[in-house]
Amino acid sequence: MKISIFGLGYVGAVSLACLSRDGHEVIGVDIEQTKLDLIRAGKTPVVEEGMVALMESVAQSGRVRVTTSAEEAVQGSEISLICVGTPSAANGSQDQGAVLRLAEQIGRAIANKAEPHVLVFRSTLVPGTVEDVLRPIIERSSGKKDGEGFHLCFQPEFLREGSSIRDYDKPPFTIVGANHAYPVERLRALFGHLPCNFLQTSVRAAEMMKYCCNNFHALKITFANETARLCEALGVDAFEVMDLVCQDTQLNISRAYLKPGFAFGGSCLPKDLRATSYLAKMHDVNLPMMSAILASNRVHLDHAVDKLLASGKRKIGFVGLSFKTGTDDLRESPLVTLAERLIGKGMQLSIYDPEVHLARLLGANRRYIETTLPHIGELLRAELSEVIAESDVLVVGLSGLEIANALARHCRPEQTLLDLVRLPNTADIPATVEGLCW
Repeated sequence: MKISIFGLGYVGAVSLACLSRDGHEVIGVDIEQTKLDLIRAGKTPVVEEGMVALMESVAQSGRVRVTTSAEEAVQGSEISLICVGTPSAANGSQDQGAVLRLAEQIGRAIANKAEPHVLVFRSTLVPGTVEDVLRPIIERSSGKKDGEGFHLCFQPEFLREGSSIRDYDKPPFTIVGANHAYPVERLRALFGHLPCNFLQTSVRAAEMMKYCCNNFHALKITFANETARLCEALGVDAFEVMDLVCQDTQLNISRAYLKPGFAFGGSCLPKDLRATSYLAKMHDVNLPMMSAILASNRVHLDHAVDKLLASGKRKIGFVGLSFKTGTDDLRESPLVTLAERLIGKGMQLSIYDPEVHLARLLGANRRYIETTLPHIGELLRAELSEVIAESDVLVVGLSGLEIANALARHCRPEQTLLDLVRLPNTADIPATVEGLCW
């Protein structure tokens, strides 16, 4: 396959070397003549394990050439990989100057090309950039339309400096965000041999997941470091603790708790976070990330309150009250807090939870609900259909097919749904109710 690569930094240079190694004809494009001269001479423009020998090998193969001309690169290739830098501006925003200028140049080059050209943005881009910013520039400068004269897609890269050749050959997955089948198939032909899943998604989801991955990596590093600071103050071996934490692949290192939903609550997480913050404070240890978790959780609850108040409807039905499905534990349930705040705003509530029966509540659980919602007995309903019939807005805090099917069966067209848990068949429910989902 004939490929052009724009931007010969770490990602671009490694991609050029690996693609050429795999037998493809590659044109490297950069505005820095020094980088081009190095590649022509079989030398690497970046310091990276394995790149010295690899670049020397591919330069001798005759499958690599370099240029400063976007026109030459586009005319001489079927697919362009855009790997130019998108650094931070002084105010923290993304500096897109390089990619914007390049979009204009590539558009002019595509204008003179007969066959459709595939443009693959690999630079980290703010979600919406490809479709809302770059596409109009390329369409205007080329006189062609996305999906006809050219195809735009976004393919995030997962190359870590220091191990980028190994990461290229064994990525965690290949993600392609595209709006048409043709570029997906071309990229499948290019990268489908790699030992990982090849996944297609929307352009915006692909843009966002790159940020999500990097933010998650930063979060994990910070969590381990904050744990280490607290462990040091307490005389605990932080490496031993984190090694034990990582042994749990059912809850800790897993998909668990990584599905968007409502605020957390219950008898464990809030109190243990408070205790951790207090313990750190007593030992003069600063844990800014962990200390901010409860505040962030409150913001998520505020978000739900704002959505419900913005609906302008006053009759609100709760499907669920406990802190999670399958329990009657109401202690620090975010749904109880949400109900309390809505009652304070003068809303009329009715509640259904198959596990919550006042006569069965005992001990701290009973005391908590009697203090927080003293008139809960007047709000509880024996059947879900009663709550649906009485409400203009439904707050869904329970999961399960039985709940989802009942909502689909009984909801009225004018009712509004705030789905806090993403029910298994939630796609069937909006047909009978208005929006207001997250």
